[in-house]
Amino acid sequence: MIEKLLKKIKDEKFEFVDIKMTDLRGYWRHITIPAENFGEKSFIDGIGVDGSSMGFLSVKAGDMIALPDPSFWFVDPFYAAPTISLLADVNEVNPLEPHTRDPRNVARKVLRRLQKELPGTEAIMGPELEFYLFDRARYNQTTSGGFYYLDSEEAEWSSGSDSEKNLGNQIRYKEGYHAAPPHDKTHEIRCYLSRMFKDVDIPVKYHHHEVGGAGQQEIETGFGTLLEMADKSQLAKYIIKNGAAKFGKSASFMPKPLFMEPGSGLHVHQFLAKDGKSIFYDDSKPFRLSQIGRYYLGGLLRHAPALLAFTNPSTNSYKRLVAGFEAPVRISYSVGNRTAAVRIPGYIKDPAQMRFEFRPPDGSANIYLAFSAMLAAGLDGIKNKIEPGEPLDADVGAMDEKLGAKFPLLPSSLLRALEALDADKDFLMAENVFSKELIETWIKMKTHEVEQIRVRPHPWEFRLYYDV
Repeated sequence: MIEKLLKKIKDEKFEFVDIKMTDLRGYWRHITIPAENFGEKSFIDGIGVDGSSMGFLSVKAGDMIALPDPSFWFVDPFYAAPTISLLADVNEVNPLEPHTRDPRNVARKVLRRLQKELPGTEAIMGPELEFYLFDRARYNQTTSGGFYYLDSEEAEWSSGSDSEKNLGNQIRYKEGYHAAPPHDKTHEIRCYLSRMFKDVDIPVKYHHHEVGGAGQQEIETGFGTLLEMADKSQLAKYIIKNGAAKFGKSASFMPKPLFMEPGSGLHVHQFLAKDGKSIFYDDSKPFRLSQIGRYYLGGLLRHAPALLAFTNPSTNSYKRLVAGFEAPVRISYSVGNRTAAVRIPGYIKDPAQMRFEFRPPDGSANIYLAFSAMLAAGLDGIKNKIEPGEPLDADVGAMDEKLGAKFPLLPSSLLRALEALDADKDFLMAENVFSKELIETWIKMKTHEVEQIRVRPHPWEFRLYYDV
């Protein structure tokens, strides 16, 4: 594999090799190497990096090694010079071994746990990528002031703009779902992005305009194994952000960028498969969900509050998880009910892909840690035979107190999710998938983000309290 890749680099005259790593928050970092300096030894010795700048180690012990993975590469479409990009794992220096906080290493460890507990089984994931495309994005915070300002040519508020680009046909509030041109002014951008996905072997099921009238989009990918789809999700976000910029747009995966418009989620379809077929399917069971599928579902629901610390790791995440926007707010499952935390799609035709969709996650997640945490929760459900209980068939917004007690609320803030994680972390630490140090670092890092928001005045506080 290494020899074949090096031959490609030489034969196709690539000038640079770009090494991309995922930091603890889930952002890509990169280092670029002239092709003539990249060879077989690069895969053996790796490239020295400062791990402290990526959230992995302290400054006193920052030296780490980025070890390129020859199994995942792509021709980078955003560099003028011919460049091939490779993903890399972050390793300890002495000895050279995977670092416990490297997100790709966590994903590999949870897959080893899966093989130990269910030999020959694969974890299959399928994310739905929701995001907004804005024409302007301005924000700032100083001692004496703070603001954000977003604009979209599709938005209802742009109907009175005197811009030469304004030809009308704005999308009314919350009426963007499957909007057609000329209201959908972003169709060609999604087609462009989907073609780029195809070029790098990311399967696309479909794309469409989402509910948010101010430029909300969705591109749903096909299914793949956990590590494969985590890698491809990172690449997909990279393509969306940089591809949108080619059209003069700013792509944002922020969960709730606009007040009173729908937030953007990262719903994750998932199932376990053996010999290419879902082991969640059993035609004789309710909802055609096998017993092992029920136990996996039970694990997801039991550990949902702690899971949200990884699947919804921003303070902004919890502004999306509110009733009235098809967002989950209660620990529950249902067939077709999009306000439940877990939805069993009612339209599944192929038993080989019997699955369910975990709906809370959003694009602020480190995708490797989120996928790994969900699988760890499901495996804990199987191991401990956790039943999911009865489905939620009521409208969450109209639930009475009796039903409300039966289906508890999800955490309403990042702080509460972090508290849930601190109290319920054993299922993640089984087989050392999530190390104690990783969880402690995550809680410390995210608690700091909570504090950063807590100490800053909010614009609406001036509306409420300025004249007290």
